[in-house]
Amino acid sequence: MTSPVALPVATQRRVLADLIPRSVLTDIALVAGAALFVGVLAQINIHLSFTPVPITGQTLGVLVAGSALGWKRGGLAMALYLALGMVGVPWYSNHTHGWSVATGATGGYLFGFIVAAAVCGLLAAKGNDRKVLAAMGSMVVGNVIIYAFGVTWLAHVIHVSLAKAITLGLTPFLLGDAIKVIIAALILPGTWMLVDRARKSSS
Repeated sequence: MTSPVALPVATQRRVLADLIPRSVLTDIALVAGAALFVGVLAQINIHLSFTPVPITGQTLGVLVAGSALGWKRGGLAMALYLALGMVGVPWYSNHTHGWSVATGATGGYLFGFIVAAAVCGLLAAKGNDRKVLAAMGSMVVGNVIIYAFGVTWLAHVIHVSLAKAITLGLTPFLLGDAIKVIIAALILPGTWMLVDRARKSSS
């Protein structure tokens, strides 16, 4: 019986962050940078009078960061975003922060960010971030996860039916999220294309 042959690192599936030489300091910087990225995009927000859930740029950041960093670093970045916001960093939507926000009407979305980033990272490691359609599928999965957490928690906190929570916490955002899915699905394969061109030109 022959033993399995390990693939060279260069031929293994990697996420974009793996193109940077790996170290503890690099990982810390990537995780912190991704959390900050989501915090900045959270300040792009539009308040809707009929729902406690605002339109924000957060989900775009979550999808891109999770896919670019991989499941471990992506999940850690969103956990860091959630934790630091809880203890006072004003980088939730509209510069809000605190335990009351993290466990309030929109808290489910914040917890969903962690799972969505990790799942998008897993799918990216399988190569889903290399082609637009595959990347789009990953982003849709990530969004479904975020809404599963967010809408369920919203219904619980404001004491409404799941159907009502869907009209408040999902339906108004579908068009905007479709646009964000397309943007994210273009960013990732586009970045890989630039990387491949740079490799070819340097060889």
